[in-house]
Amino acid sequence: MFRSRSKAQAATPEVTADQPKKPRDPQAPKGRPTPKRSEANSQRRTLAATPANRKEATKRAREARRADMAKQREALASGDERYLPARDKGPVRSYVRDFVDARYSVAEFFLPLAVIILVLSMINRGAFQAYVLLAWLVVIVLIVINSAITGITLKRALKQRFPDENLRGAVPYGLMRTLQMRRLRLPKPKVKRGEKR
Repeated sequence: MFRSRSKAQAATPEVTADQPKKPRDPQAPKGRPTPKRSEANSQRRTLAATPANRKEATKRAREARRADMAKQREALASGDERYLPARDKGPVRSYVRDFVDARYSVAEFFLPLAVIILVLSMINRGAFQAYVLLAWLVVIVLIVINSAITGITLKRALKQRFPDENLRGAVPYGLMRTLQMRRLRLPKPKVKRGEKR
């Protein structure tokens, strides 16, 4: 009540909604580094290159997706680790591919055997049909046994080689690779048959 006016005004500054925020002190740091000229120019160019409408945006997205897919196809053929799809990347997956490619498996011959058995099943001669059916059963049992042995040995080898890595999905990945014929496998095999891994 009996204070001087200047002290009272200094103690309770009035802030109104229509007042703009105080401008930043030119000497105060702004909290981020000044971008280089090249960075600023590239940001300006990207802003200028943004598509004008939705149709243009979808067209650009489609082209970018095609370019990525082309890079992935080339990487699958050449084995370039940088552009491989996520399911094929990493040292664990590379080891699984080499492990499978170094061995023979019954499953990789399933497709040719299936075609042969299918052709033979068209021959309609009484007892011959029973032999064809038996051949189907033998092939399926051999594939199951071979896949089980491959899965167990691969799991053991992975635990020994990569004790601290995440091995989730590695064994099914290897078993799926055994179902493909060697020359059709992607990424292409890098090891010869019989090479120890």
